[in-house]
Amino acid sequence: MAQLIADRKDVDFVLHEQMQVTELAKNEKFAEFNKKTVDMVVTEARNLAVKAILPTQKESDEVGCSLEKDGTVKVPESFHQVNALYNEGEWLGMIDEPDYGGQGMPKTLSLAAEEYFIGANPAFMLYHGLSHGAANLIKTFGTEAQKNAYLPKIYSGKWSGTMLLTEAEAGSDVGALQTTATPNGDGTYSISGTKIFISGGEQNMVENIAHPVLARIEGAPAGTRGISLFLVPKYRVNDDGSLGEFNDVVCTGIEEKMGLHGNATCTLTLGGRGNCVGTLLGQENKGMRAMFLMMNEARQLVGLQGFATATASYIYAVNYARQRIQGKHLTAGKAADASSVPIIQHPDVRRQLLTMKAYVEGMRSLIYYGGLTHDLEGLAQSDEEKEKYADRTAILTPIIKGYITDRALEVTSHGIQVYGGYGYIQEYPMEQLMRDCRIFQIYEGTNGIQAMDLLGRKLGMKKGQPFMDYLGEMEKTIAEAGKISVLGDVTRRVENAVNRLSEVAVSLAKASVSDNILNAYAYAHPFLDVTGDVTFAWMHLWRAVLAARKLEKLTGEADMAKFMEKAGKNKDAAFYVGSLKTAEFFATNILPATMGKLDAIADVNGAAVEMPDASFGG
Repeated sequence: MAQLIADRKDVDFVLHEQMQVTELAKNEKFAEFNKKTVDMVVTEARNLAVKAILPTQKESDEVGCSLEKDGTVKVPESFHQVNALYNEGEWLGMIDEPDYGGQGMPKTLSLAAEEYFIGANPAFMLYHGLSHGAANLIKTFGTEAQKNAYLPKIYSGKWSGTMLLTEAEAGSDVGALQTTATPNGDGTYSISGTKIFISGGEQNMVENIAHPVLARIEGAPAGTRGISLFLVPKYRVNDDGSLGEFNDVVCTGIEEKMGLHGNATCTLTLGGRGNCVGTLLGQENKGMRAMFLMMNEARQLVGLQGFATATASYIYAVNYARQRIQGKHLTAGKAADASSVPIIQHPDVRRQLLTMKAYVEGMRSLIYYGGLTHDLEGLAQSDEEKEKYADRTAILTPIIKGYITDRALEVTSHGIQVYGGYGYIQEYPMEQLMRDCRIFQIYEGTNGIQAMDLLGRKLGMKKGQPFMDYLGEMEKTIAEAGKISVLGDVTRRVENAVNRLSEVAVSLAKASVSDNILNAYAYAHPFLDVTGDVTFAWMHLWRAVLAARKLEKLTGEADMAKFMEKAGKNKDAAFYVGSLKTAEFFATNILPATMGKLDAIADVNGAAVEMPDASFGG
């Protein structure tokens, strides 16, 4: 039976063999999440995704959302039934405390479930991803009254949440926002302003919408230092938790986007009639610090969205390539009686599929690893250990968001190419996946901003020690791989890449705080790119170490020829040989280009910043 959305075998491999997720069950917090429970969660998520969510994907794109005359937004009709099933399964609060309706599972496990959900329909799941981020803000910074009023309703799916940052004149420069908050003398504030590009800002699947809103209290300092965060509901919430009057949050338009048509991207006017009221969420003038909690969660979510569309594209492409009969085998020559073969047998199609596989499996391993660092931070027994995992998550975030979404678009483009002309037409799913995927490079800070974050903040954080520790984790895997003869060439190539990245990181960090700062930041995105390449090389080497050891057990020998022979007879062996060959492909086809990019970065050439504005033409 062909897989849909994701390769379950690889999901299980990363969860159980690479991340060893059931080891977390040794801690009381996750005691109930043994292997049986973990597998059951993934199976139930897959069933819901394939049987209920995936059938909404085409309608989501073709019907989209509509803005009604009364300012309400209608989502595709099919969303309502699947939304009820999603809420019935209590999937939104997978990693959250049972006190407010959560399931308390490891984040590592929740990511496997979300991979299936988002891969089935990213537009539908975007409503829920932002709801969780809003709930996390309330849980972290809210008063007890705010938590009790909002969290159970959001986790149950009765209410949803958003994030209101962007304004037309501010864009990515959040400090230039113009939305104001005026104290009313009773602990509430009158909110006035307009926010744009608000995903899920208005929709008809829920009773109420909780909007965390960035605004400036009158007289507050300019820039980001004077921004506060407010909780602004669509309908006011009475003391007993019931809904009160409409809170003057009006949707004045929805964007006609390139993709993700099933998710309403709204312009919201707050206080157009002077009747919008919000309550402070956290402390005055500390809004940006608080919002970064949601933004960082959202950045990791966007990386997951990119990955989920990429893995769906890859699975479709593999299935199609196995079924599509076209052309004779290259070795058949001019033999008149030669039969046509599935296109998966053509070398160039195999190259594209293996490129897709290498990126998708690297994405899965990295994203689940990010979940594991989150879980280990929560289980840390000392401040030092907690800080170590928090720093690791901080370094991973721009890579997960930036590098993965860049590669995801590349994967979906390959997916169209594998289908040929059929991939370009709407009858097949490939072109929609690529259109849906494109926005992820822009969401939550463009990938250029992610690159600047990696270079300007994460690389030099604590004098560079966390980044060096990150490379140190790669070196541990390299040392393990060095003991396995069949991985010799791959290990050498990965080691060279890690060493070169370390050298270039030091030189670029120095340039970024020198008179050469503009040249250095012109290479911020290339640096993100090579850091992602080397990270994926590490992930593949890690996977290959595990695969080689399993193959040694299956064959009783440490010989690639024996591994290949076994792969023709045994599905497990075939899977593990796939991991070895994917690591080999990445090391021999992608890392050489990475090494060239590293040399270019080290030069810190100034052409991009020295070019006169007028010389760009136009």
